[in-house]
Amino acid sequence: MFTGLVEEIGTVAELNHSDETGGTSLTITLPASSKLLQDAILGDSIAINGVCLTATALSGPDAAQPSFKVGIAPETLRLTNLGALTEGSGVNLERAVRADTRMGGHFVQGHVDATAEIIKVAPDGNAVTFRFQPREKERADVMRYVVHKGFIALDGTSLTVTRVDDGEGWWEVMLITYTQEKVVLAKKKVGDSVNVEVDVLAKYAEKSMAGYLGVHGGQGLLKPIIEGMVQNMVAQAMGAHAT
Repeated sequence: MFTGLVEEIGTVAELNHSDETGGTSLTITLPASSKLLQDAILGDSIAINGVCLTATALSGPDAAQPSFKVGIAPETLRLTNLGALTEGSGVNLERAVRADTRMGGHFVQGHVDATAEIIKVAPDGNAVTFRFQPREKERADVMRYVVHKGFIALDGTSLTVTRVDDGEGWWEVMLITYTQEKVVLAKKKVGDSVNVEVDVLAKYAEKSMAGYLGVHGGQGLLKPIIEGMVQNMVAQAMGAHAT
């Protein structure tokens, strides 16, 4: 679990599509002054551009430049933008949340739902507004969870939706000056992609309501209650008619 508050911007040192295991691995370097890996151990979860990955190698405490390596499954490459990274690419990094951490963002799982394309970038004073649109085949599944003033994680950054157009299938967020200096999104341009994770609480709410309403083939919890009310009304009406 993560908060969506980026701790560090790392740099892709190597993206190996045929490492010693026969799979894909990603090596990330950090600034020499970084404390991100200070108490890290092998197997820790680290979010890279919003994707929860497992640290499979860590630089030693005496390394001139901290670094770590993660393995990437083929499914992860298909669903995220990690496969498009190249040497020198900047990436958002966040360690898994601790029990004593302030929850300054929102609940982010690190499980990417889709990717979206930046279709507009517009300055607004010192702030910058970004507009995003998911791929057509994923658009409906993503947009159903995107609401005005709701949370959304873009490349692992917890942001507030400032505008939504369900008809055209896009939403906007705004980056203030401080955020522009802390996340990779500020350096992206029209045509670039971001990893998208919608608010998981919206998914739970939808499934709970589906259970109550009996959609998707389920009986639902409201159905027997409503049926009982109707039966009582009919019985009362018939009783009144009989008298």
